[in-house]
Amino acid sequence: MAFDGIIFDFDGTLIDSSAGILAGFRGAFDAVGMEVKHPITEHIIGPPLMETLALLAGTDDAAVLRPLADAFMVYYDTEGYRSTTLFPGVESLLARLAALQIPLFIATNKRAVPTRRIVDHLGLAQYFAAVYALDSFSPKLANKSQLLARIALAHHLPAAATLYVGDCREDEVAASNNGMPFAMALWGYHVEAAENMPAHWQLLTSPEALWLPELVKRH
Repeated sequence: MAFDGIIFDFDGTLIDSSAGILAGFRGAFDAVGMEVKHPITEHIIGPPLMETLALLAGTDDAAVLRPLADAFMVYYDTEGYRSTTLFPGVESLLARLAALQIPLFIATNKRAVPTRRIVDHLGLAQYFAAVYALDSFSPKLANKSQLLARIALAHHLPAAATLYVGDCREDEVAASNNGMPFAMALWGYHVEAAENMPAHWQLLTSPEALWLPELVKRH
């Protein structure tokens, strides 16, 4: 089908931010002198910061997590984000979609400050109608399901004609909760065996695979 808009997840879908994020988590635990309770690998990338820190620390005690979060943000928001790169093929895809005047959006669990800095650092702003994080709103939204709903409402996007592209089951759940079709980026951080994925998912082996004939026909 043709789409009136396409919403992209950010980390693991458009960008490879793993180097800066993982270095930030390691540095945060070193800074506070705390033992890590869970392996720091790219598979932890994606959820909101405090949720990931709770996993790594083995506790949801805010008094423990707040110093870790502060240490992470000091590094990542000033230095770590600069190591972010685009996945191969992403920029050419965005340029082609933007040339067709298909509205493009970002919906991410990442905090708004580093998201915007990465967008500017990589020169991506030209391709997107808007960029949204959970904390782009006050009060902060609870999850991506709420975020997609707010984006669709703000930009008058019909759910059935708005594609969400992500790299994990949380992304699919958010799309499903909003009645949006979903495409799974198989190059992302959370790839699982294709045979374990629901049959209705559109599986993308590369960014170029999103360049569908239906998009060209409509626009």
